[in-house]
Amino acid sequence: MRGAFFPVVLIVLGAGWLLNELNIMPEVSWLVIIGLAVAGMAILLVDGVNKSSIVNAPLLLGASLATFLCQYQGLSLRLVLPALLMLLGVLLLIRRHPAIPPGHYRKLHRRRSEPELDA
Repeated sequence: MRGAFFPVVLIVLGAGWLLNELNIMPEVSWLVIIGLAVAGMAILLVDGVNKSSIVNAPLLLGASLATFLCQYQGLSLRLVLPALLMLLGVLLLIRRHPAIPPGHYRKLHRRRSEPELDA
């Protein structure tokens, strides 16, 4: 069930965003902003700090801030999207640091791919 958390959050946020764009739920923009921030914090709480969460969590928090700045401060996407790309690049560089542990998927994959030694 833990693996389904992130996809479900994306579906809920996408639905909220779509309802906002269609003006069906005009105040859903706060739901999107808070939902992105909560999803970012939840990734850190569930996974801890690893090579996956060190990119995903801050990127979701940045997307939350970018959504707020676009909707309430009138900041253009022409400024927000390059800033998010720069954030992604910095996070991907930080991810390469050897002190950051690998994610759970890599640990599981590495364990399965190691040859078994018969004693």
